[in-house]
Amino acid sequence: MAISAADVKELRERTGAGMMDCKRALEEAGGDMEKAIDLLRSRGAAKVAKRSGREAREGAVGSYVHMNGRIGVLVEVNCETDFVARNDEFQGLVRDLAMHIAASNPLALTEEEIPADVVERERSVFREQVRNEDKPKNLWDKIVEGKLKKFYQESTLLQQPFVKDTDKTVGELVAEVAARTGENVVVRRFVRYALGE
Repeated sequence: MAISAADVKELRERTGAGMMDCKRALEEAGGDMEKAIDLLRSRGAAKVAKRSGREAREGAVGSYVHMNGRIGVLVEVNCETDFVARNDEFQGLVRDLAMHIAASNPLALTEEEIPADVVERERSVFREQVRNEDKPKNLWDKIVEGKLKKFYQESTLLQQPFVKDTDKTVGELVAEVAARTGENVVVRRFVRYALGE
């Protein structure tokens, strides 16, 4: 089956994948655009995993100020080349992450970055809650761990549901952009200021 240049161009625009990758995906999918997108997405996820070890020293620091100057955010997002750092999609990711942090107020980037004393305090509160709920004693530890897992999902940036699309986490959003740009993309750090806090 002959694949038209217009189809390759459309697939490239929709996915950000390379020209030859788009052509091969369309050929494998028998010209079906949606199947080709799925093929590229599945390959992109595999490529992201391979690229995660590559050094990301370029990137951007994004900012967001909300509510008449009452909340401000700075976020550093890194990639491998200045070409991608200037790319509209990468810049959009940086802006979206800064806005998300302003709205969702994560405690840390990952579980490992939440201070041990904060985790232990939450664990103690959850134990007391379980004790007061009249749950069977043999289930307490499992219930506490489940509550702790939920706490991590709500409190760590990369596990939080993305505010603009709650069907995906922030980590999944970053991985999608990495797949489309073909580079390792890393959220390095962030800081959120709220007036009076």
